[in-house]
Amino acid sequence: MKIEIKRFKELSLLDLYKYLSLRNQVFIVEQNCVYQDIDGYDEEAMHVMLYENDDLVAYARIFDKGIKYETASIGRVVVSPEKRNLNLGNVLVNAAIQAIHENFETEEITISAQEHLQKFYAAHGFVTTSEMYLEDDIPHVQMEIK
Repeated sequence: MKIEIKRFKELSLLDLYKYLSLRNQVFIVEQNCVYQDIDGYDEEAMHVMLYENDDLVAYARIFDKGIKYETASIGRVVVSPEKRNLNLGNVLVNAAIQAIHENFETEEITISAQEHLQKFYAAHGFVTTSEMYLEDDIPHVQMEIK
């Protein structure tokens, strides 16, 4: 397993293709949710990619404070459906949190989490800070590490 963290301009075309494909597979097809995945924020993000050999198996994007929220943030957290039983979500979120600490020099992180994943994110130190709201017709809550 190999973790790569890259700014948008450092991505290869293959990196870009792989993470857009994985996000499409899960967020649009699997979750049956038509929404604008390419939202204009990828260029401002750092991309956390977990590879097994040449296969992208997990992905997230992270942002410095002031881009998506007043704090740093993590989004588009996704694990390949074929690899979900391998604890890669925990590896990915830990890598994203560490990358935020190292690159953005902050401890505060905000996420918009799918409501059913609150326990998963709570295990990483996130606390729910909002009521449920719909984002692209999927129940979400805001969670934070302060």
